[in-house]
Amino acid sequence: MIRVRVISARGSTPREAGAEMMVGAGHVTGTIGGGQLEYMAIDRARQMLASGEAKAQMDVPLGPENGQCCGGRVLLQLDREAATPVAHPDLLIFGAGHVGRALAQIAQPLPVNTMLIDQRAEELALAVPGITTRLTPLPEAQIRAARPGSAIVILTHDHALDFLLAAEALARPDLSYVGMIGSATKRAQFTRFAASHGIDPARLICPIGANATGDKRPAIIAAFTATEVIGALISQEQKHPCDS
Repeated sequence: MIRVRVISARGSTPREAGAEMMVGAGHVTGTIGGGQLEYMAIDRARQMLASGEAKAQMDVPLGPENGQCCGGRVLLQLDREAATPVAHPDLLIFGAGHVGRALAQIAQPLPVNTMLIDQRAEELALAVPGITTRLTPLPEAQIRAARPGSAIVILTHDHALDFLLAAEALARPDLSYVGMIGSATKRAQFTRFAASHGIDPARLICPIGANATGDKRPAIIAAFTATEVIGALISQEQKHPCDS
């Protein structure tokens, strides 16, 4: 495997410094922006795989001569020694109802490790193929075991369980995102619950997936929630770039 990393991006470029992809002999994961820049980098990386070369750089102007019109300039580092899989953060979705299943499906191509968690086997069975699921009578244990930096989305069929899971998640200051489905009324109810249990509810996002249209279709809520989650994860990554 060869890691291709953008180490400098000047002017208008398809990706920022730090973007990377992993290139193998027959597959590629990640992206540095697509187009001719990416094709050139993949070709160069595979030359390195064939020759045994360990390191290389590419200084690429993004102009008409290579079929791109961005007008910027990108410096790429290609490195065999650093070619390790990118560690994506975890997205734990509690509740395999309509919104939970829709969110898990939307998250499949995103740079997160998604797990759909529920106490009901029949609901988990409705998830689209390829989604990692977890059937458990103690979903709160999954929050306690979550990796630092994980995102937690709570949308179960039971308000009391939602509150229990939110309390568990808010006890973890190292989580990137804690969200719970609901309304302003549910938020107020949880705030009272939190006060009686010595919990600070400030970090809780509730309702999740709020949007100006007020559209409550599960897929729409899921789409806006996915945006919230990815935004929080990127913000966390920028604060702690060396933790991944």
